[in-house]
Amino acid sequence: MSGSRTAVCSAVSAVCSAAAVLALAGAATAHADDTGSLTAEQIAQRSHDALHGASSLHVTAKGDLAAPGAPTSFDLTLDRSGNCRGSVSLGPQGSVEIVKRGADVWMKPDAAFWKNQVPGGGSGLASLVGNRYLKGTTNDPVLRGTAGVCDLDSLQKYFDSAAKLPSTGLTKGKPATVDGTAVIPVTATQQGRTLTLDVAATGKPYPVRITAATGGAAPDATVRFDGFDQPVPTATPAADQSVDISGLVSRPA
Repeated sequence: MSGSRTAVCSAVSAVCSAAAVLALAGAATAHADDTGSLTAEQIAQRSHDALHGASSLHVTAKGDLAAPGAPTSFDLTLDRSGNCRGSVSLGPQGSVEIVKRGADVWMKPDAAFWKNQVPGGGSGLASLVGNRYLKGTTNDPVLRGTAGVCDLDSLQKYFDSAAKLPSTGLTKGKPATVDGTAVIPVTATQQGRTLTLDVAATGKPYPVRITAATGGAAPDATVRFDGFDQPVPTATPAADQSVDISGLVSRPA
């Protein structure tokens, strides 16, 4: 599923490009509860540092993330130990549910994902799996690529590898509330898009929300973060809801 890996990782990479404001240079010296007294650049840097210090998180994204007219969304809870649970949607290209515990992977694509993201259309494999999870490990190339979206270290590295904004020219907004959390917004413009990073105003300055808007008032992409340092759900699909890929490899796909 090399195609699926490219598509899924492109979606994540696009989110991180929209979040490039997190990768600013500059050091913050104030305490956590002094976030509101910092400059825009310092707030962005503190948010970047807090994100990298998290052992786990929940992230959701929705909108034209990869390119205009290419809606993508995902909802993932993941940690630094490689555990993950959630789903990724590539719009008309299909969607897939993912569960990962260590090296074990369960993947449940929809019909469009089988058709568009699996070499040869995946119709044979899809008919064998049916409405069940395909189970295997990260050693299997069929599952390895898609499971790569569950790597928290890689996700955080995407933030760093995204195009960096200048360390000046950011705008600090007035205190606001997002999803019940007090935040300090930081705004910048990148490649014609207005990016707004909402950072928690008290406690650790975690990123709470990122929005990207092009021209209109409504954002065309939104990313939300929560559940920092909370455990990833441990439940895995039942045996009767899974098909082990090792029993299918000798059959035609």
